[in-house]
This record gives sequence, C-alpha cells and structure tokens, in this order.
Amino acid sequence: MRDAQERAIGPILAANRDVIIAAATAAGKTEAAFLPILTSIANAGEESGLAIYISPLKALINDQWGRLNELCEQLELPVIPWHGDVPQSRKQKFLKHPRGVLLITPESLEAIFVRRGSQAPRLFSEVSYLVIDELHAFIGSDRGKQMQSLLHRIEQAAERRIPRIGLSATLGDMSLASEFLRPGDAEGVELLVSKSGGQDLQIQIKGYLSRALHGKVTDESKEDREKRELAAANEVADHLYKTLRGTNNLVFPNSRRKVEFFADALRRRCETDTVPVEFWPHHGSLARAIREETEQALKRGDAPASAICTTTLELGIDIGAVKSIAQIGPAPSVASMRQRLGRSGRRPGEPAVLRSYAIEDEITKRSGFSDRLREGLVQSIAMVRLLVRGWFEPPNSRGLHLSTLVQQVLSVIAERGGANAQQLYRHLVVNGAFAGLSVAEFADLLRSVASKDLITQDATGLVLLGQVGERMVGSHDFYAAFISDEEWQIVCQGQSMGTLPISSIIQVEMRIIFAGRRWKVVAVDEEGLVVTVVSDPGGAPPQFDGGGVSTHDVIRKEMRAVLQGEDDISFLDASAKRLLAEARTQYGSLRLSERHLIQDGAVWHAFTWLGDSTNEALSLLLRSLGVKRADNEGLVISIECEEDRLVDALSDVADLQDKDYLALLRDAANMRRGKWDWALSDDLLRKSFVSSHLSFEGARAAASRLSQS
Repeated sequence: MRDAQERAIGPILAANRDVIIAAATAAGKTEAAFLPILTSIANAGEESGLAIYISPLKALINDQWGRLNELCEQLELPVIPWHGDVPQSRKQKFLKHPRGVLLITPESLEAIFVRRGSQAPRLFSEVSYLVIDELHAFIGSDRGKQMQSLLHRIEQAAERRIPRIGLSATLGDMSLASEFLRPGDAEGVELLVSKSGGQDLQIQIKGYLSRALHGKVTDESKEDREKRELAAANEVADHLYKTLRGTNNLVFPNSRRKVEFFADALRRRCETDTVPVEFWPHHGSLARAIREETEQALKRGDAPASAICTTTLELGIDIGAVKSIAQIGPAPSVASMRQRLGRSGRRPGEPAVLRSYAIEDEITKRSGFSDRLREGLVQSIAMVRLLVRGWFEPPNSRGLHLSTLVQQVLSVIAERGGANAQQLYRHLVVNGAFAGLSVAEFADLLRSVASKDLITQDATGLVLLGQVGERMVGSHDFYAAFISDEEWQIVCQGQSMGTLPISSIIQVEMRIIFAGRRWKVVAVDEEGLVVTVVSDPGGAPPQFDGGGVSTHDVIRKEMRAVLQGEDDISFLDASAKRLLAEARTQYGSLRLSERHLIQDGAVWHAFTWLGDSTNEALSLLLRSLGVKRADNEGLVISIECEEDRLVDALSDVADLQDKDYLALLRDAANMRRGKWDWALSDDLLRKSFVSSHLSFEGARAAASRLSQS
C-alpha cells in the first residue's frame, strides 16, 4: 500500500472523526477511502451500512462505478450510480433498501431532498460515511457552498454526525480544506497528506513570435491580425503534431474555441499525411458519445491517442497513463497546472512532462505593456517556478454565496412542505453552511425573495413557496446552484453532436468547426434551439462563452521577480529566452523596479504587481470616487485623470473604512454573477459580490503605496 492508503485504515475504520486524504492524481485516494469503508459496511451486516460518494462530474461517477463495482461484487454490496442516464427501476430498488455505495452529484442529492423530502430521514438513517471526491474543486464556489449545505441536511435527517471523508489534491493551505469539510471544527479533521512523491519533472516553455504580415503591426486590419495569429497557432500545431504523434498526451489550449481549432488542425495534418488520426477533442459542450469516444481512445492503449481538452480532463476521470501534458498559454492557475501535470508520468520510472507554448506579438511603438513585458510568457515562467516550490493558490473560502442561500431556502421549504423563518435561519445559518449572516440580513433576504413571489407567508407565519417559487423548484434546472445557459443543439443527419451557448451568433451558410471537424450550417430552428449542419471544407471555431480566470497576488509578485532577475532560466527554449530578454530590457527601460506609475498623455498606468481581486477592487473604488476612467487590464490599471486628482483619489481609497466600501458601490452595475442573484436586494447583492470577487484590503494597501510613489 501507498503511505496515505496505509495511514487511512485506522481513522476511517474508527468512524469517529472526519478525514481528508490529500495526494496527487492517480495516487490511490479512492482505494485509500473505500477499502476501510467497505470493510466497515460489510461488517455491519446485510441490513445496514451506506456510503454516499459525492462527485463533481457524472463522468467521474461512471468511472468510479467500474472500479468500486469490482471491489463490491464478492461482498454482495450494491454500487448505485445516480444520474439522469440511470434507469428509474434501478433507483427505485435502491430507495426501497438504501445500502451499499451511492455515487451521486450535488445536483442529484438536491433533487432527492426536493422530490422525496418526506423520505429523507429513512433514506439517510443508515449512512455510515460521506465521501467527497475532488474536494479542492468545490471550495470557494457556489456549488461547494451548496454541497456544504447538503452535507449538513443529510446529518439533520439522520439526526447524528456522520464521518466525512474528503479526497483532495494537496492544497497550499490544507487548513482551508479542513474548515470547508467541517465548518467550525477544522481542528477535528484528521489530515492524511501523502508523503510519497519525488516524481521527476521535465518542463520546457517554447516561445513563438506572431509576426506582422506586411512588415508592420501598426494599424493592421482585423483580417491581417487574424491571419498573423493563425500562422503562429499553426506553428504550435506543427510542433505538437511532430512531438506528440505515437504516444498518449493531453493538450490544454485554455478555451473550447481553441480546442476546436487545434483538434481540427491536428486531425487535418494526420489526413494530409494519410496516417491514422491520433488527436481527439474533449470539452463540456460536446455530446457525451463524442467525449466518451475520446476517453476510450486514451484508455484502450491499442493505438496512440492525444486529447485536445479543457478542464473536463483535469479532474480524476481514469484515462490511463499519458506521456506528456501540453499547455498553450498560461494555465488557469498553479493548482490547475499541478492537477494537469499529475496526469503524466504515472508509469514507474517515467517523468512527468510539461510542454508549455507561449505566443507573443511583435513589439512596435504602439504596443501595450502586456506585449512589451511579454505577459503570457512571464506568467507561465512564474507559475512553473511556483509549482516547483510547491506553492498553489489557496481557494477563496470567504464568500457569502447568498445566491446559493436563496436556492437552499427554497429547497428546504420544498423538502418540508413549509418552514417558519426562525427554523430556516437556525437550519441554514446558525447550524448550517451560511454562518456569518445576521438575523437582520437574513430577514432582508427573505423579504427580497418574497418580493419576487418565490416565497409567501401564511397567517400562521409558515413560509411557503410562492407561485413563481413553485414553478422554478419544479423545473429540472433548479437543482444546480450554478448558471446553465440555454444552448443550441448541433445536429448532423439527425444525430446530436453537442451544444453551443445561445449567445453565439449562428446563421445559415455560416461555417463552423465543432467536434474537431468543419461544418456548414444549413438550417436554424430558433424555437427548438437546433442547428443542422453538413460536412464542409471551410470553417472557423465557434465563439463559446467563458469567464476570465483571476490571477493571484503571489503570481503577479513572482512575475515581477522574473522580470527583475538576470538569471538564466533553464526550462526555456532559445526563442523563449530571447522573448524574456526583450521583456527584461523593457522592464529596465521603464524603470519599473523603482516606480509604480507611468504617465502616457492623460492616462496613468499603475503597476500594483497584485492580483485581479485587488486590481478590480481598486479600479472600482477609483471610479466610485469620480475618477473618469480606471480599468483593470491585468498587469496594469489604466487611469484617466489629472495628476493632482489621482493622488487625492488614491489617498482617499487608502483612508477608507470597511463601512465605506458598500456605500461607494451603490451605483455599480453588473454584479449579478450567481444564478439567484436576481432575487437579492441591492445591498445583499453588493455584499455577496464583494465577499467573493474583490479584495478591498489589498486595494487600500495598494492605493497607499501608489499615492506615495
């Protein structure tokens, strides 16, 4: 056994405490948890014992079902996957005799409470363990807050404390994982962090220059820019094709649009050379059959296969061993980079291999600071250095997540057929997952929700679902705490190939790339949201919606250290070294080691060298104080105002008190990010948004430094 597996046996069999098993991908966390759990359930006899395994992905449930079913077969313990693809007859059999292992997502658990609330005490009375896989993927999100609430509600139904077993990648601060798993009692959680490791890493960052088509980038047309970017991307595709063919690999281009481009580009290279296709697309908008085809191609091992993918293959779906990871552009986070790298080098004696590709524009007189300082390349370097040191972003655990609280209020009312306000507050806030909300704030939330006819109150004070609430709770979309956009079905010859967000512009005769192939749109059904396509030699990747990733303070500080340094960075190729040398020269000529503000006409560029939650908060506060323009552009905040006004505004921000922040944001718009934010009062919406997305403490400190520079 591996060290974490051996150490897990005692505390899990004891069943008197919560446990977190933290280890790298493919380190045997599932077996570490379930060997003792299944032993305990088997020893309990035929009439008792249930473990609930909660997964962030349906695909992961299907994968774990195969592994656990083998373990349970001779024990005669049922393993029940619970999602939309499982027959109702199988679910009904479990509901009659809830025993064995239930594999489920938070959304399906929510549905059980809403649809079968009266059965909850019986269903959960025999639960021996609650297992949360990929724990780190839940922390800090609306979905994570929903899951915390569901864990508490299971224990309420069972009328006892149930051991919680978290399976997690190693976080920079494991105490955050402990607090997330058991809010208010993190010290009682036993941490089993795997000591095994020592895996060799082989890392290279390759640099590419996006060159002007006609000898100049200044005033180039949109068409010329797209051609230039396409040429650079094709250089990357050439290297991927040459390097990855013949082995299994994962390629992460950071967006579904780029997944489609590179899957198509690599497939066409195979077809041109008349060799078997080895490159397969994988992202969340593809139909399940297409995703599974890619997973099976990786798993089978009878022919080389590489997946061009998004985060869908970052989590623990079993796809077998891959030789290397390719990352195009900076990874979303250091934690994500570590998770991806853990997919590589699983065979004994094999190193984990990361190839990172940085495409940078030629520098001209009109180049912005991002291009001049080679932001993408420098960020990739900084993230690799932090990875090697063992630093990862701590999850944001301070959010109020009031959008999810609205959902849970409606869910508890549906489960119980009604509840009074005091019961809801005690159940969800005092003893639940939403600690920190005052009675007055909770009352404000209920009034706001009632104003939308989501809830109503009868003469006895019982809170019931309103007409709108009944309709929405009855919808299949209710169970997810996160927003699900309406999407177009992409259909060819009557077969669905996947979906596109409805905000994408779709027209007849339009050419698109989807599922790694090229298509022409021949029909659009706006009522049914169906796009019919036929194969076509033309095509461009469709525009998918996707939010930006927030960069952490520590990464930006490390980027500055990279730019200030003079050391030779061994994991860069010759081109990347030249690009870095250019960036360091620019950093020196701008004198950024000694100054934080650079004036360019009427615009000031502020270098805080801090993360996006700080820069966004500072930009927002400056605008609220009357500054004409203050935009967070990543490396810099661009501010348009007179020098005296800038100094005064920065000083005002530095002197702000906590109570001033929300008042200053009274006129701010576009804060609705959560699914149920529309049901919150303006004051609660601001509080919820600020708690999850902005760092006013960082903004105040940054403003103080800038005002003195």
